[in-house]
Amino acid sequence: MTAAPTALPEMNDTERGPGDRPALSRCIRIPVDEFARDYWGRKPLLSEAATLSGTFDDLFSTDAVDELVTERGLRTPFIRMAHEGSVLKPASYTAPGGFGAEIGDQVSSDKVLAEFAGGATIVLQGLHRLWPPLIDFTRRLIDDIGHPAQVNAYVTPASSRGFDPHYDVHDVFVLQISGEKHWRIHAPVHIDPLRDQPWSDHSEAVGEAASHEPVIDAVLRPGDVLYLPRGWIHSAEALGDTSVHLTIGMAAYTRADIVQTLVSVAGDSPALRSSLPLGIDLDDPASMRTIVEQTLQDLLGVLGASMADADTTGRVARRLASRLTDATRPEPIAPLATVAAAARLDGASRVRWRGSLGARLHEADGRVRVVSRLATLSLPGEAGAALHHLITGRESVVSELPGLDEADAVVVVRRLLREGFLVWLQ
Repeated sequence: MTAAPTALPEMNDTERGPGDRPALSRCIRIPVDEFARDYWGRKPLLSEAATLSGTFDDLFSTDAVDELVTERGLRTPFIRMAHEGSVLKPASYTAPGGFGAEIGDQVSSDKVLAEFAGGATIVLQGLHRLWPPLIDFTRRLIDDIGHPAQVNAYVTPASSRGFDPHYDVHDVFVLQISGEKHWRIHAPVHIDPLRDQPWSDHSEAVGEAASHEPVIDAVLRPGDVLYLPRGWIHSAEALGDTSVHLTIGMAAYTRADIVQTLVSVAGDSPALRSSLPLGIDLDDPASMRTIVEQTLQDLLGVLGASMADADTTGRVARRLASRLTDATRPEPIAPLATVAAAARLDGASRVRWRGSLGARLHEADGRVRVVSRLATLSLPGEAGAALHHLITGRESVVSELPGLDEADAVVVVRRLLREGFLVWLQ
């Protein structure tokens, strides 16, 4: 079995300093502010185990691979396999699971063994939804970087390569779990690709670039981490024994996202909501030219006026924040345990705000509203001080919450627990 994950402190953004990024700090050998300034989205960084805090056995292992393949009932697309750069058909590693589990896209340990013994790489996808230590670690990393993230594992037999040289449209951390893998990194041929600009659009240029001297030519060993910004070309080959590594993909928001959000905000204006002419021929560039030019002029006018509106930046920020919220799961909660905890809650109980929930407080008219992706909860204004204390993420004893006596604190906390805003500790 895999060891329990290393405890990382919960921390609200209002409490963070520039270096308070514990999950991110496990993945880099340099201070966080230096990484943010010189490497994030700019250039690769190789961090050796000796300069980090050790290996990643608490997050994943070879035993974890076997457990997922043999005992967890994985289905596609949470598993796929590739051999010498080509993705295998799912039927080559999946099968029905027998009586009561006849669905045919379930992982077959027998078929996986045959393909893996023959040199195929196992790819376990979406581990931030499947494997408890990675569920927790990924959520904390998202809090640290402010962008969505997901985790795959690549399990490569000895002396085998997985995929041909390619680039990703998201930044990645490569965490070497076991074995050794030889990585070759080349500079981009298409800088900062967006999500709809895959490497296959530049396959010839990628192949040509990969034939030259690499920028990084290194063997990753357990505990080593490689950071690659999107667009950097890479390929890898296992050496000597089975290699297992995690790839943490980070879908960084870009200035193009801000442009799209600005346009969506501007699209709310009357000047841009009017219908196109009746009978317009959308396939005729000549007939569209005047409309496009007028629309661009109106758009620039609306955006120019919007910049004088103090709320525009707030609207853009809220829409992007909502996207991140929708792309990120809050800390999981146990329904049965939470209901039981709420029933026996007392003043000595300890609780904490649910991680990555992203709630906000609004106080007006003698009430305090808690607004999150889950729900909007309205409580008496007397609960304001306690809520401000709880939302920082600090562990709290119910009877010690400010502004409430013990009986009222129990009532407030019980409701917050039942509504999924708090995590019960004991």
